[in-house]
Amino acid sequence: MTGRIVSINRSTGGVPKLSVEEARVTADGMQGDHQRDTRHHGGPDRALSLYSLDLIEQLQLEGHPIAPGTAGENVTIRGVDWREIQPGRRLSLGVVEIEVTSYATPCKSIRDSFLDEDITRISHKLFPGWSRVYARVLREGMLHRDDEVRLRPS
Repeated sequence: MTGRIVSINRSTGGVPKLSVEEARVTADGMQGDHQRDTRHHGGPDRALSLYSLDLIEQLQLEGHPIAPGTAGENVTIRGVDWREIQPGRRLSLGVVEIEVTSYATPCKSIRDSFLDEDITRISHKLFPGWSRVYARVLREGMLHRDDEVRLRPS
């Protein structure tokens, strides 16, 4: 199953993360991206955050004002069955290889992306399959918008 990177997002801290054409990714995360709360965000096991444009579009149909980068994800992808994106799963993002480490717990900083500021709409505990995910970087490199996304054999 293949998909595409539709948005590469970073910020100097906080959300929304703004789209860039390309970014270098290392084991420490995306260059040029910073987190205000390093206790809950960042680090080797949370080097990247990913989310699905397919889910974002479904949330928009529900009336949520979410868009790529507003939920704090570094990489927004399209065309991959998000139910397959679980901890332990490996993916290739262009030349970069990653392993999903955990589901991302929604935090109040993304509340403006949801009706009534209800961040629980993307809580894995309440809505399995709707969460963003964190990943560690196994192979560093440059990410580019429109790079191919491939699920690796488990």
